[in-house]
Amino acid sequence: MVEDAATVAPPPPPAGRFRLPALKPWARWLLCGFVGIVLGFAWALHTVRAGAIAASDTIGPWTTGKDFGTADASGRTRAVVALRGMLALPASEARYYNAAVDDAGQPLDGHCRYRISGGPLPGHWWSLTLYDTQGYLVKNDPGIYAISSAALRPDEQVRWNVVVAPTQQPGNWLPTGHGDRVQLTLRVYLPADGGTGNLARTQLPAITREACA
Repeated sequence: MVEDAATVAPPPPPAGRFRLPALKPWARWLLCGFVGIVLGFAWALHTVRAGAIAASDTIGPWTTGKDFGTADASGRTRAVVALRGMLALPASEARYYNAAVDDAGQPLDGHCRYRISGGPLPGHWWSLTLYDTQGYLVKNDPGIYAISSAALRPDEQVRWNVVVAPTQQPGNWLPTGHGDRVQLTLRVYLPADGGTGNLARTQLPAITREACA
């Protein structure tokens, strides 16, 4: 007599093979929900930590957010500011431009030498700061973390250069501390337009890679 297929017990798993225990439907839903929450939290943390370099406007190698320092800032923007503390001033007081790549679109490497060159910026003064990919100042023995327009010589005001490199350089130098990936933040304080618009590509500094170790 042929047995009904629905009543035939499945064959036992081969010896030595791991078999997950059977879960009740409610346990499966609970497990899926827990995994979803963990993955969602991890993705949210990643996007917030990357917020300063994942802004909404791209101008050459530089990026900037449209709502940084405004009353219309989104929840994500507010989270970026709260976590990283880099973009806290209102747009009328400071505009922020971040770069994680050079003019050729290659990631900024702490083992390489870069020349940052620019001219006058439409604001009262500006500063250029080097960070690691987590938004922290790059540790270095000389303790140099930023260059500001106030530190430039009079003959450099029209055309200035800053060298980003692991070893000491003549002139204006930002040490990378032999780190791996780095990024730059340009702050333009008291912008001439009150922070209502972005700087043009010709106004923002060029980032040129010169050599790598």
